[in-house]
Amino acid sequence: MNWKAVAAAAAMAGLAVGSVTAADGTQDSRVAQMKQMGGSTGALSAIAKGSKPYDAEAVKAALTTIATTAKAFPDQFKPGSDMNDPGASPKIWENMEDFKARSEKLSADAETALAQLPADAAAVGAAVNTLGANCAGCHKAYRLSK
Repeated sequence: MNWKAVAAAAAMAGLAVGSVTAADGTQDSRVAQMKQMGGSTGALSAIAKGSKPYDAEAVKAALTTIATTAKAFPDQFKPGSDMNDPGASPKIWENMEDFKARSEKLSADAETALAQLPADAAAVGAAVNTLGANCAGCHKAYRLSK
């Protein structure tokens, strides 16, 4: 039995459940989804930096999480849900189409990386650079400084 495949499948199932339970449009659900994407990005970064060995299943799981979560993320910003969210700029609700487009681009870039599955740490690093640029642009436009 391939324990890595079993572990990856279990992780994916857990992430899918987490996405469903964290999809209520509250500040807590937004934070939970950001943590999912951040954890996946961290896993990819560790492979890219060489602090973790290349593992195709881990790369697939991380890219799938980013693609799926980014696609669903804008749905967490329902009208009126901006009250008491210290990290989300009101510009999100003022510019929802741009916010959605940025999230869709992140999802599409993660899906592209998944389809062309990075075969080594250098290729994972290139994917992280692309995804990171998406994240940084959105954070710069729509995240308030702490």
